[in-house]
Amino acid sequence: MSNVKILMIEDDLELAEILTEFLEQFDFKVTTEDDPFKALSILKLEKFDVVILDLTLPGMDGLEVCEAIRARQNVPIIISSARSDVTDKINALELGADDYLPKPYDPRELEARIHSVLRRYDAAAAVASENACDFKLNEEAMQISYKSRPIDLTNAEYGILSYMIKKQGMVVSREDLIHNVSAINEDSSNKSIDVMVGRIRNKLGDKSLIESIRGIGYKLLK
Repeated sequence: MSNVKILMIEDDLELAEILTEFLEQFDFKVTTEDDPFKALSILKLEKFDVVILDLTLPGMDGLEVCEAIRARQNVPIIISSARSDVTDKINALELGADDYLPKPYDPRELEARIHSVLRRYDAAAAVASENACDFKLNEEAMQISYKSRPIDLTNAEYGILSYMIKKQGMVVSREDLIHNVSAINEDSSNKSIDVMVGRIRNKLGDKSLIESIRGIGYKLLK
């Protein structure tokens, strides 16, 4: 698995150098950033295959960084942290992290975890691709069909589902929906968004199609 681009957000520069040198043996291309705000800016400009994220960072807690990344990108996130509190681990995983590696650890374990999350993401992408044809979106008629069955949707429900289809497999925040679906009032509450998504789930007949991402929003799985 070569040409994998990794963004390492780590303020321990000595550790970052050691890990970078090790990972580059496996043809991983590692970009290191110790400033979480700069790291988030880099993620807006470049596409990475994996993010390795420390939790103790200057100016911004790593959990906030994790939440910010997951709100706009479906990139694998591996937490690399010396914080041993189980609450941190639980919070990180609930905010969308894919793995949690407590420091200190052998760099070989990090390399193995990277391969593991990439395999999982590749498998999920393959399933999504196989099932992409389940949805048919006709934007001119404002009509969506699922498995050849037309779905009776309100304007707001159509806007939400069509946006999710375009972002299939990616996390969509409630803010994304408010700002990108014209039929949704900008003053709409999170609860009203949740109610509309609940109605869409019922109309699709398979509630597992739309996964809830705690504290952020949703992901259309197929």
